[in-house]
Amino acid sequence: MLKQEENELVTRVGPGTPMGDTMRRYWMPALLSTELPQPDSDPVRVRLLGEDLIAFRDSSGKPGLIQNNCPHRGASLFFGRNEESGLRCVYHGWKFDTEGNCVDMPNEPAESDFKHKVKATAYPTAEKAGVVWAYMGPAERQPPVPDLEWMRAPAGHAWVSKTYEACNWLQAMEGGLDTSHSSFLHRDLDTEGLANPRARSTAPRLEVLNTEYGYMYASIRHLPEDKQNFVRIYHYVMPFYQLRAGGSHKTLGNTDGHMWVPIDDVTCWTYNFHFSHEGAQAYDQWQYYEHRMGRGLAEDYIPGTYKLKANASNDYGLSRERQRTVNYTGIEGTNTQDFAVQESMGPIYDRTQEHLGSADTAIIQMRRLLLEAVRDVQDGRDPVGSQGQGSRVRPAQMYLPEDANWPETQLKEALVARY
Repeated sequence: MLKQEENELVTRVGPGTPMGDTMRRYWMPALLSTELPQPDSDPVRVRLLGEDLIAFRDSSGKPGLIQNNCPHRGASLFFGRNEESGLRCVYHGWKFDTEGNCVDMPNEPAESDFKHKVKATAYPTAEKAGVVWAYMGPAERQPPVPDLEWMRAPAGHAWVSKTYEACNWLQAMEGGLDTSHSSFLHRDLDTEGLANPRARSTAPRLEVLNTEYGYMYASIRHLPEDKQNFVRIYHYVMPFYQLRAGGSHKTLGNTDGHMWVPIDDVTCWTYNFHFSHEGAQAYDQWQYYEHRMGRGLAEDYIPGTYKLKANASNDYGLSRERQRTVNYTGIEGTNTQDFAVQESMGPIYDRTQEHLGSADTAIIQMRRLLLEAVRDVQDGRDPVGSQGQGSRVRPAQMYLPEDANWPETQLKEALVARY
């Protein structure tokens, strides 16, 4: 368990908080590229790390992320006119470019140089892999833009989406890093589901290896009747990435993963990414996969939002008949099942009340790394994983002999990115 002060330290991310300062040393996903579909498209509200911001794409196609309130009299720039390479406040016409420079001040005399003395807070942005990224930390410590393998994938090989989650980012991420829950929360009751190694072996042995980007860990499920182990290798890349093998448990599969990005202390975005190693996938194939996971199609969301229709207000679509006959929870969709239990813990769970076991080894180590990262930033050092480490890793899964040492098997080659 964490002490109360440690729980506060790692969950609070607003401006000026220790964890907030640490998060701001990494590039953050601000929004999907599709939310700014074209040059001069509509501005979009963004709340990130407790800050209210406005995203827009200028006439050249460059994304910008600036403060919500106009520096003049505080009106929201969400209502602004996106025109001619700048966002113009509709209150008095002040106009700002993607760097936050005031480029026009039409309610002041033409000879005035006042506009050169005013600047809006604007954060550096980069666009990559269908995501608009933002760096919100000190300019002199700006790190390289993230470059994981799925971000380098050729067109059609990768897919990214996002879903709103009504709880603190840490308990959402802890759910993702917890491998043993898949034996229960995500179990199907049919014959094929029960044949899954995660249903046949419900108490995996975890082995965690620290790395320069965070850690990798193995979930080792013993299958004595087959005289072999099912080994699944995950990567935790600081501060909020998880990479895991996707696809059938019978193959090496593909890469699935998440980014748990704090909106504020009590809500977060769960970004979902998928990467096909073998080749490009058609749009409808990605859409089918997303829908099966419980997100991704317009019909899964409340219109105009990224909030699931299946949510706390309707018990996430829980069907007790389905729970008796179809799956372990009676809830449809893997992500929806995750949200049901994670949000049920409350906005910020009191970790002084928990009782951790060996199945929680990866969670315990992740918390240690976050606390170390906070200390590093406070002491003037770059936090772990902020300088592009982890760009060459890949998850994998495989059946191995009972006595195999997994780091030295054919898994070793499978764990190296090829793109």
